[in-house]
Amino acid sequence: FIASRTRDEKLWVAGYRRSDGPTEYFLYDQTKKTTSPLFVSNPKLLDYEFAPMEDVVIKARDGLELVGYLTRARTNAKTPLILMVHGGPWARDYWGFNSKAQWFANRGYATLQVNFRGSTGYGKTFLHKGDKQWGVGDMQHDLTDAVKWAIDEGIADKDNICIYGGSYGGYACLAGLTFTPDLYKCGVDIVGPSNIKTLLDSIPPYWGPLRSGMLLKIGDVDSDEEFNRKISPLYHVENIKSPLLIGHGANDPRVKQAEADQIASSMKEKGIPVEYILYSDEGHGFARPDNRIDFNGRTELFLAKHLGGRAEEFLKPDGSTASFPLEK
Repeated sequence: FIASRTRDEKLWVAGYRRSDGPTEYFLYDQTKKTTSPLFVSNPKLLDYEFAPMEDVVIKARDGLELVGYLTRARTNAKTPLILMVHGGPWARDYWGFNSKAQWFANRGYATLQVNFRGSTGYGKTFLHKGDKQWGVGDMQHDLTDAVKWAIDEGIADKDNICIYGGSYGGYACLAGLTFTPDLYKCGVDIVGPSNIKTLLDSIPPYWGPLRSGMLLKIGDVDSDEEFNRKISPLYHVENIKSPLLIGHGANDPRVKQAEADQIASSMKEKGIPVEYILYSDEGHGFARPDNRIDFNGRTELFLAKHLGGRAEEFLKPDGSTASFPLEK
């Protein structure tokens, strides 16, 4: 890719992006027709061997083609699979070096990322195919179909599938466990909403235009209580069969702590295995390194327990603010 160039276009800075290592930058001289290396985005990564990311095309049940990205653990045999769902949902996954996919591959898991309908980058028609398709609709069906594709292709062990995601990806995790409970061995929900109506009610007034747009795309959960109950995992907790790990920030302005509190409490009351970790100084996602390390360490222990992969010994970082609301 072209990172920059001079106005006379005689000198170009070009980047070489790959999925199994850092990005390398070069200077291209148009006049001399020569290239010379400039720098590497993260040179320490050059000392390690990483798994390549494959681009795949998956056909959904209605024939719609979905672009996805597969990172395999270093084995030719089928392995446990982590379906890693992007947030937004009006966003997308990209091909390239992905630190989480590499982490999972190192621990023995294949990682599948899929740009389900409603994702950006594929035109307005594809984007709007996701309208009013949350939870029990085609957006979630696309994720289900992607997992079944991986099973049919001999990539994934059908008895060891985890659904993992943050924000909308966290919602998709909760929806997967409630609406397709036999498909997933476990789930990891990071800052995901459990009740769409309470999610939208918590939006501050100055986000008004955003809220109106979300109602058009999600569906009118304001006036249609039945629809909200239909797509909100909180109302279907009794369907969950698999253990869930929840991570949330107490200061999250986008998905309030209550979204995690309510589903975690409901699962505990019903005797369904759930681990809930709250970070007092985090918001919509985990920004502080100690908290990231803390949650990742707990996540890989959770995955090793339920999927059977590798995990390092966990030592809580000194600066972690993790607390456990369900233990109070």
